[in-house]
Amino acid sequence: MKEQEGVIKYRLSHMQQPIDPALSLTEINAWRTVLFRLGLIGQCADRYDNIGFGNISRRLEPGSSQFIISGTQTGHIEFLKSKHYCLVTEAEPKRNWLQSSGLCQPSSESLTHASVYTQDPAIQAVIHVHSPEIWRHTKSLDLPHTSADIAYGTVEMTVAVEQLFRSNSLRQASLFTMLGHEDGVIAFGNTLQAAALELIKQLSLALGIEQQANYE
Repeated sequence: MKEQEGVIKYRLSHMQQPIDPALSLTEINAWRTVLFRLGLIGQCADRYDNIGFGNISRRLEPGSSQFIISGTQTGHIEFLKSKHYCLVTEAEPKRNWLQSSGLCQPSSESLTHASVYTQDPAIQAVIHVHSPEIWRHTKSLDLPHTSADIAYGTVEMTVAVEQLFRSNSLRQASLFTMLGHEDGVIAFGNTLQAAALELIKQLSLALGIEQQANYE
């Protein structure tokens, strides 16, 4: 049976209250809108059972383990408001547990975001998108990836992410695909811009492969 998209699999302790209005969402929201317009975040009737896809986060501040992330099932909204974001205040990926606050619950991929942040304090932003082009050309682009038998949002994915970082396979590309999560791609960087530009770079390379095949 095909796995249902957008389902929260981790244990969540969530406090239903607005996030601090002093937190600036301008940059994260701007980049999210760019990714929405590129079709990397969104919701399509003919894809993934019409379930919203894609999410974006940034570390609250350098050195902090907390991060702001877009809420679950907000993919269909082009321009998010503060009520569509939440704050992950504690995360223990290997225990499958998150604590958060906000007027919405965190994305179903929050456990994977938390795992990436845990690997390197220099990482300040994580973006999860669905890109059929990048995903299907994982091998041609020689991209790091998690195996096809590892589902999104699980402890197994957390372990797989840790293994990718330990293997040094992410030195040449701050991005990996999730072969067990249809079209799933994770990018990260020391800024939101760096993470987003890595995605766009790999998308351009993937499109180049497809266009070259059409010329031959």
